[in-house]
Amino acid sequence: MKGKGKMLKTRYVIVVWAVVFFAANVLAAEKSITIVHTNDMHSHFQGFSPEIDYQPFKVNADETVGGWSRVAAVIQKIKREKSNPVLVVDAGDYTMGSFFHMLNREEAFELRLLKDMGYDVVALGNHEFDLKPTGLAATLRTAKARGGAPQIVFANAVFDRQKPQLADLEDAFSEAGVKSHTILERGGLKIGVFGILGKDAIEVSPFAKPLKFRDPIQTAQEMVNILRDREKADLVICLSHSGLRDNPKKSEDQILAAEVRGIDVIVSGHTHTNLEKPILVNDTIIVQAGSYGRFVGVLDIIQEAGRTTLKDYTLVPANSSVAGDPKIQKTIDAFKQQLNARLLNPKNLSYDQIVAETAWDLKIDATESPLGNLLADSIRWSVNRVSFDPNDPTSAVVVAVESNGVIRDWLLRGKTGMITVGDLFRTIPLGIGVDDTMGYPLISFYLYGYELKRALEILTSVRPLKSNDDYYLQVSGLRFTYNPRRVYFDRVTAIEIGGEEEGYRPLDYSRSNRQLYRVAANIYNATFLKIVGRFTYSLLEIAPKDKNGKPLENLSEALVDADPSVPGIQELKEWEGVLRYVQSFPDVNGNGIPDLPEKYSGKLGRIVERPSCNPVHLFARPATPTVIVLAAAGVVLLLIVAAVMVRKGRRRKAEN
Repeated sequence: MKGKGKMLKTRYVIVVWAVVFFAANVLAAEKSITIVHTNDMHSHFQGFSPEIDYQPFKVNADETVGGWSRVAAVIQKIKREKSNPVLVVDAGDYTMGSFFHMLNREEAFELRLLKDMGYDVVALGNHEFDLKPTGLAATLRTAKARGGAPQIVFANAVFDRQKPQLADLEDAFSEAGVKSHTILERGGLKIGVFGILGKDAIEVSPFAKPLKFRDPIQTAQEMVNILRDREKADLVICLSHSGLRDNPKKSEDQILAAEVRGIDVIVSGHTHTNLEKPILVNDTIIVQAGSYGRFVGVLDIIQEAGRTTLKDYTLVPANSSVAGDPKIQKTIDAFKQQLNARLLNPKNLSYDQIVAETAWDLKIDATESPLGNLLADSIRWSVNRVSFDPNDPTSAVVVAVESNGVIRDWLLRGKTGMITVGDLFRTIPLGIGVDDTMGYPLISFYLYGYELKRALEILTSVRPLKSNDDYYLQVSGLRFTYNPRRVYFDRVTAIEIGGEEEGYRPLDYSRSNRQLYRVAANIYNATFLKIVGRFTYSLLEIAPKDKNGKPLENLSEALVDADPSVPGIQELKEWEGVLRYVQSFPDVNGNGIPDLPEKYSGKLGRIVERPSCNPVHLFARPATPTVIVLAAAGVVLLLIVAAVMVRKGRRRKAEN
C-alpha cells in the first residue's frame, strides 16, 4: 500500500508541475496591452458648454463634458487599474478649437499639456497645418523650448527644400524629433506606431500649401513593410487622421484596413465619430473616440503567436462623473491668464467675461440651424458696419454664407443662460489671416445671380456627393428652395433676397441678369469656390469679382478693412465680428446683459427642401447640368428608336 501511495503521490506532483509549466508557457506566449486613445481634442481645455458651469473638481456637479484635466484623470485611473502595459496615443487635431490655440505658435500649450498628461505618441491632423508650414514649425520649436512634447509621428509629408518654408518645416521636424514612425517596447512587445493624414483631411488643408502629401494608403503600406520586416515589430498601430463614414465605400480608415494588411490597430480621427464598438476589417481593429475630449477610448488587446485579438473596449465619458486632475487644471488656469494679459485685455475683454445671455440652446446640424443663422447674420452685419457707404447702394453686403465645417461648437443655455467670450469663440474659432494673425478674416466680393445659385448648389449636391456635412451652408440675406430629386448641380428651384425684417423679393438668377451682388464670407470658405469648380468639372464654376465685375486674381484683394482710418488693411476677424454683433443685441430683461433675439430660437425658413418627382418640378428652368442630362437622354432614346427600327426592318426582310 505504501508503494502504491508513493506512486500516486509522484503522479500527482508530475501533473501539478505539468499544469504549472503549461500555464507558464501560455502566460509567456499571451501578452496583453491597453491602448488609451483620443482624437480631435481641438484645444478644448475647459469642460463645456457653457464653460461658466464647469466645475472640474466636483463630481456630478454639472452637465458639462470634456476638459483636459478630466481626460488626464481618466488616463491616470486606467494606468492604476491595469496590471498590463498601457500606451496613450492621440490621432491628431489636438489644436485649433478654443481661445487657447491663439498662442499656439508662441506657447504650444497643447503639446506641452499632452506631455504632462502622459501621452506617449501623437499624430498630426489637418488642423495642425492651419497656421501654414511656418506656423507649425514655430509651434514645434516652441514646444521643444518649453519642455517638450510627446513623440510625434507623421509619415506622408513631402518636403521640397527648394521652397524655404518647407525646408524650415523639415528642419523643425528634425529639431523637435518628429518621425515617420517610432518603436516602443512595452511588456516584452515591440510596438511600431506611425501617423498619416487621409485624403479628405488633405483636401481641407488649403493653408498647408506648398506642402504636399503622399498617398495615405501607399504610405501606410511602406510603413507596415518597414515596421514588420526591418524593425521586427510585434504590434503595428496606425494613428490615422482619415476618418470613418456611414458608407463603407467612402470610409477611409475602413478602406485603409482592407487594402493594407499588417496593421493591427487603426486609431482613427478627423470625422469626430463616437465609435462605441471597434470596427473589425480583416485582422485590423479600428477605433475612434469622438471629439473635444468628451470621451477617452480604452482598447484592451491580446498579442499571441503573431496575432492580435480584441479583448475588451470601453468608451469612457470624460464628464462631471470624473474629478479633474488638479495639476493639469492649475496649468490650464495659468494659460488662461496669459490669454487675458496678452490678447484679450487689450481689447477690453477677458476669457470668462459674460457677453450675452440666451433662453434656449443654439445648435448646428445639417439643416438650417439657429446658430448657423446667427453666425451668417453676424458676417453680413460686421462687414456692413465697417464698409457700407449709404451713398453707394452697391456697397451693401446682400448675402453672407458660412459652412458647417467651420462652425465647431454649440451655444448651450446651461444653468444660467450666460454666454462668455470663451463660449462664443468656440463656435467659430479657426484660422489665420493673410496678415499672419490668428482667426479667419472676412472678405467680400461680387457675384452674378446665377453664381449665387451655383454657390447654393454646394449644399444641395456637393454635400451629398461627398457624404460630408461640412459642406452644408448657412445663409444670411437670402432664402431658397431646392428639390433633391432634380439633377445634381441644378437642384435650387427658387431664390429670394432680403431678410426677416425688411422682407424678401425674388432673385433673377438667369444668365441675362448682369447685376452684381456683394457677398461676404470668411477667406477659408471662399478658397473652396475654386475647389468646387474643379470637383464639378466647371459646372459650378464661380469667379469672385470686384465691384466693377473684374475677376479677382487673389482673394487677399477682397479683405475687409476693419479700420480704414489706419494705413494698410486691418483685417476684420470673423470671431471679433460675431462678438461685437452679439454685444449689439438689446438688453430685454434689464440686467445689463444683451439678450439673443427671439428669431434665433428656431428655423426661419431660409433653406427649404421640397422633394418632388413631378416632371415639371424636375425639369423646369433647366440649367446646364439638366440640359446635358436631357440631351444625353434624348440621344439614348434616339439610339433605342433607331435600333428598334433597324430590327423591325430586318424582320420584315426575313419575312419576305
